[in-house]
Amino acid sequence: MPSPSTSLATQRPDLAASFEEFSLEADRQGFIGHRVLPVIEVAQQAGNFGKIPLEELLRDAETRRAPRSGYNRDDYKFETATYACEEHGFEQPVDDRLRKMYANYFDAEMIATKRAYDRVLRNAEKRIADLLFNATTFTPQSITNEWDDSANAVPLTDVETAVKAAWAASGLWPNALIINRKVFRNLRNCTQIIDRVKYQGFVDARAGNITAEALAQAFDLDMVLVAGGSRNTAKQGQSASISQIWSDEYAMVCRIASTNDFEEPCIGRTFHWSGDGSEVDGHVESYRDEVKRADIVRVRHDVDEVVLHTACAKLLDNVTT
Repeated sequence: MPSPSTSLATQRPDLAASFEEFSLEADRQGFIGHRVLPVIEVAQQAGNFGKIPLEELLRDAETRRAPRSGYNRDDYKFETATYACEEHGFEQPVDDRLRKMYANYFDAEMIATKRAYDRVLRNAEKRIADLLFNATTFTPQSITNEWDDSANAVPLTDVETAVKAAWAASGLWPNALIINRKVFRNLRNCTQIIDRVKYQGFVDARAGNITAEALAQAFDLDMVLVAGGSRNTAKQGQSASISQIWSDEYAMVCRIASTNDFEEPCIGRTFHWSGDGSEVDGHVESYRDEVKRADIVRVRHDVDEVVLHTACAKLLDNVTT
């Protein structure tokens, strides 16, 4: 049965308001995608934009001016890049009969909304993870002693090498380390990490007290982003096959944007187009399907995730045995 157009769907601010804290719930689940690729709003669904190469931004210039002479000038080259926002969405039916049968146990409409939100945001997280933990896009630096070898691993040395490599390629110092939660738990047990934390007096060096903030201090970075999102790759009805969205094979140091200034050099951005009613964390609407005797709850957004400067990042592989 064809779905009605968006214009026939009922906007559901009541359901959306109930999930205005959903981004916080997503954060608790470990969704970090929009922190790694911050959102920038665009006026058109697709378009071109000028990207100034890092070497142009950092090029030396003569600024001295002699009396009765003009000021020095120069020009710069820019590269043309593109974005194309795609609509991503998911629908959950709320069957009339089932709604009434289980009304004493749960609010079927709220559960349907939460499930639809989760599908949309979890898929966005996976797209960003696949984009960045990518050994084709980024040439990886292989680690000799994996970080789950607590006695022999040297993560401080590995990360410092990667940070300096990113700086040498881009002229910008990385400000973040991206790891998944399994790698985070391994790092807290590494002798090199414990010694740094213990003897520099950051916190109590017991593993449970070594936070992401303490690790960031140890690595001399602004932040350590710990991805905790998981996914089930099995089809419905099959035994669950659980894996983490961000692989434990990789880690990445990179420069993440800290402002909404599009000219700020960074690893990338999430482009969001709201012209068709989209909201970056998901727009909620519903419509009636009388054939199924159900209300259909839909969550959707229009986005494109784009890597802008690969030189701003260094991928590390062979992180886990």
